[in-house]
Amino acid sequence: MKQTPPNGTAEQHVREIRRQTREAYSAEEKIRIMISGLRGEHTIAESCRREGIAESLYYVRSKKFMEAGKKRLAGDTERQASSGEVMDLCREMDALKELVAGLTIENRPLKKVPSGMGTAANEIRRLGEA
Repeated sequence: MKQTPPNGTAEQHVREIRRQTREAYSAEEKIRIMISGLRGEHTIAESCRREGIAESLYYVRSKKFMEAGKKRLAGDTERQASSGEVMDLCREMDALKELVAGLTIENRPLKKVPSGMGTAANEIRRLGEA
C-alpha cells in the first residue's frame, strides 16, 4: 500500500487509506444488493451494514436502477458506451478510414479520362457512324 508523505495531516492519511481500500462492486453485485433491498427480507440499514455501503449510496443506486429499468421497459435501448467500447470503435473507424483512403487512391486513375476522348455514349455513337 502506498504511504502518504509524513508532512500530510492525519485526516489526509485516513482519507487516502479509505480510498485505497474502497471496494469496487461489479454490476452484478450492485444488482444483487438492490434486489436484496427490494425483497424486504432485511431493513435497508441492516443490508447496507452487511454489505459495507452507506445508506445514501444504496438509495442513489436504487434510484438509478429503477430509472434504468423503467426506460428499458418503455423500449428505450439507448445506453452509454464504456470507455473500452469507445476505444474499440475509434480503432475500427481509423482502420475503415485508412481502407477508404487506400481504395480512393487506387481508383483515382480509373476515373481520369484522357483528353480528346469523350464519354462512352459519344464513343459508341462515333463507332456506329463509321
